[in-house]
Amino acid sequence: MKLSVKLIIVLLFAAQSFAQKNLDPTVEDIKKAKSLRDTYSKDDVAILQSEENISFGLNKDKSKVTVTNSINELLMNINHRADISKYEFYDSESKIETFNLKYRNDKIANYHIIDEFYKDNDLFYNDARVKHMSFDFPVQGYTYKYEMEKKYDDVKYFTSLFFNDEFPVIKKTINISVPEWLNVELKEFNFEGIKIVKSQKKDVKAKTTVYTFTLENVPAYYKEESTPGRSYLYPHILIIAKSFKNDGKEVTLFNSAADLYKWYKSLVDLMKDDTSVFKDKVTELTSNAKTDEEKIKNIYYWVQDNIRYIAFEDGIAGFKPDESNNVFQKRYGDCKGMANLIKQMLILAGFDARLTWIGTKHIAYDYTTPSLAVDNHMICTLFYKGKKYFLDGTEKFNSFGQYAERIQNKEVMIEDGDKFIIEKVPSTVAAFNKESREMTLSVENEKLTGSVSRTYQGESAAQFLYIFNSFKNDKKSETLENYLSKSDKNINVDNIKTSDLKNRDQKLSIDYSIVVSNKVTGFDNDIYIDLEFMNEYKNFELKDRKTDYEFDFKTNYESTVTLNIPQGYKVTKIPQDLVVKEANFDVSITFQNKGNAIVYKKVFQFKNGVIKASEMDKWNTFIKNLANNYNQQITLSK
Repeated sequence: MKLSVKLIIVLLFAAQSFAQKNLDPTVEDIKKAKSLRDTYSKDDVAILQSEENISFGLNKDKSKVTVTNSINELLMNINHRADISKYEFYDSESKIETFNLKYRNDKIANYHIIDEFYKDNDLFYNDARVKHMSFDFPVQGYTYKYEMEKKYDDVKYFTSLFFNDEFPVIKKTINISVPEWLNVELKEFNFEGIKIVKSQKKDVKAKTTVYTFTLENVPAYYKEESTPGRSYLYPHILIIAKSFKNDGKEVTLFNSAADLYKWYKSLVDLMKDDTSVFKDKVTELTSNAKTDEEKIKNIYYWVQDNIRYIAFEDGIAGFKPDESNNVFQKRYGDCKGMANLIKQMLILAGFDARLTWIGTKHIAYDYTTPSLAVDNHMICTLFYKGKKYFLDGTEKFNSFGQYAERIQNKEVMIEDGDKFIIEKVPSTVAAFNKESREMTLSVENEKLTGSVSRTYQGESAAQFLYIFNSFKNDKKSETLENYLSKSDKNINVDNIKTSDLKNRDQKLSIDYSIVVSNKVTGFDNDIYIDLEFMNEYKNFELKDRKTDYEFDFKTNYESTVTLNIPQGYKVTKIPQDLVVKEANFDVSITFQNKGNAIVYKKVFQFKNGVIKASEMDKWNTFIKNLANNYNQQITLSK
């Protein structure tokens, strides 16, 4: 009996050792991992091979085109060890048939797979689910095989194929098998300057054409903040299913923008708005208004102030607006529901208002591409006195006629009965968003004391109001003081007076007193003054950045500090000026000795709301020079 137990233990140990040998990386694997690590030093894992296969079919009643999307990957750890996750999303229009991980010997790696609703702070409720699993690579060169197969019930929801991944891909192959009965456009984006090998082959027996795209040494997605949307950055293919043949008849899908609008309109036609629910509120908002414009503003601002924005995605509700009466009664809605409420309230007040689809700045496409990937947002368009006004209820502090940067210069699709109107949202210049600070200071007891006046316009005002309204009501004054002093213990702010912070149509202003310590030093007959204590953009170096840096909006910031020279003193040294002019940013730091005062002026202007990747070296050089400039002192002598 004891011998049998020992024999079993020996056999088990031998089997385990044999299995482990089949899993351990080979000498060649380790060599390859080290080589890849030299190339992709910021990544822990590389995908040695990725093959993606797409095929199309018909559902049971042949009314919809279905899609099968399968992925096979060979993953390798190129660092000493790594822990990663693989995940795949699906929803009511799709399902995941296969989701597994295998060892190099093709045996299933039994890591725990979690299947759950996708949670996001910005989504109140959605039907998106995610399958995911976490696993580890114990040593360098270790490999796994990943397999996934996903099926879509309707081709319109299958929009794009990207070559890049979370990890670098050494060889990426995409095979798209298109049957003869399907008319599909494979629209290429960002292929310029990239060596993507393309081929097509007819399979006469299967009556299909297989389109193959291959790309090698594909870098991982850039892990950088404030980047353009990925549709601007990475090579990808949009799948546009235009029509299909069924029993000899041609069935149109998304062949043009008109077909896209027709489908959107079919969802709008499903709505059953009961405007009687908010009739009294509309009367209340408009009865005392002196002009039509005041009526419009009262309705628009009421929705901004009283309807909480919460994204709502649940099957068809991800595209169909909620009824206006529901949004009004619940006091929350997504962009579609809020746009519809603004529309219905304005119509009730006697105005011409219409639903409008738009893709935000994050999306590279326009309506020449008929796809659900084209837009991701909905607003309301008001036709008033021969002009069109675009009303976005999700922008909480925008004034009437003001448009957020994220929708400026973007195409919109406006409902017009059975037809539609394509327009562009107007764009503004940086001066529209001007923020200014004027400060007058004097030297008192080795401190800088004086007054400050700040003004905000356009999106700088909206941004400030957003920040201010995020403060807790019982601590607004205290938090505003901290905000204005940048929470610097050497800066004391007092006697704060503001314009009406509830009035969106008025220039926003803040006036206050200020005392700054540790910036004045006296020695014998000299006074040394460090006049820089706000340090705008001082640490804004964009080191090793590969993509454009996008600001929230076009910026025009101006600061003017007037320092009164103490009686009996003269200026013996002031810092040097610093002036930079580039295609997308202008900066000017100047000092002037004007009679009994020194005027220190700073102007930062980001004309297009972006620092281009091609400008990063110039920008970083400027930041180093700016830091040196900020460290210079003014010298006053008796």
